[in-house]
Amino acid sequence: MAAQTAPTAQAAGTALTARMPNPATVIPEAMKPIQGLIVAIRRGGVPQATLDLVHLRASQVNGCSACVNAGWRSARKAGETNERLFAVAAWREAPYFSDAERAALALTEAATRVSDRADAVPDDVWDEAARHYDERGLAGLILMIATTNFFNRCNVSTRQTAGVWR
Repeated sequence: MAAQTAPTAQAAGTALTARMPNPATVIPEAMKPIQGLIVAIRRGGVPQATLDLVHLRASQVNGCSACVNAGWRSARKAGETNERLFAVAAWREAPYFSDAERAALALTEAATRVSDRADAVPDDVWDEAARHYDERGLAGLILMIATTNFFNRCNVSTRQTAGVWR
């Protein structure tokens, strides 16, 4: 019996090449304020490891291969373990995350999947995050989630290829 292979992205109807260059290279004036926002987010008091997990999880939810690829590479370079990176997609069942990280990941999913329920970010999700992060930390998390969703939407719309932005 012949081995079965997974369908390629081409066979599934998705080209493996970008529709256009990354929008931030087409309008390079956009990159500096985006980078400034990321610098500000990092000063919000949330550990970088948590911000990396938030970025990775939102990118997984949105199916942004370019951001998933960049996210795990960045987190790994910063010292994150493979064990935790591999488990982000199943963070609820994995024992590798602190309560604060779990609260951030739950907030990430709720704020990313805003149309999945009438109350996009339910009080219990918000309240659990607020137990672990002060207002500045919550602001940093929300800005990180929003910025990641921004990148995801730009990259998915233009079919940016994983591994190109290194």
